[in-house]
Amino acid sequence: MILESLEVDRDALAARTGWEVKPEGACKGDMCVPLPDGPLDARVLSERLGMALVADEQRGLWALGPESGGRALASAQMPDVELPDRHGRPFSLRSLRGTRVVMVAWASW
Repeated sequence: MILESLEVDRDALAARTGWEVKPEGACKGDMCVPLPDGPLDARVLSERLGMALVADEQRGLWALGPESGGRALASAQMPDVELPDRHGRPFSLRSLRGTRVVMVAWASW
């Protein structure tokens, strides 16, 4: 979810991530994670719910989530990936080193 401040709206959290804030904490399904009292802080949610938190300080925006189950990327470095291009020839992301790349992935499941 994209945030304009580090304070997270409870309704937006539930709508965008499925985590509902209840008296016992943030809950999703049968799992509840305790949260401190007061406003929801994206840094605390990131730590306690296992969600990545990425800042774009220049624009004053943050991206939170989704929960990673401990498999979050440690950096914004693209791993070395080789996939077929639209003609079926191998294409390596290594060939784009030094340029900015946005990679979009989609799966039907």
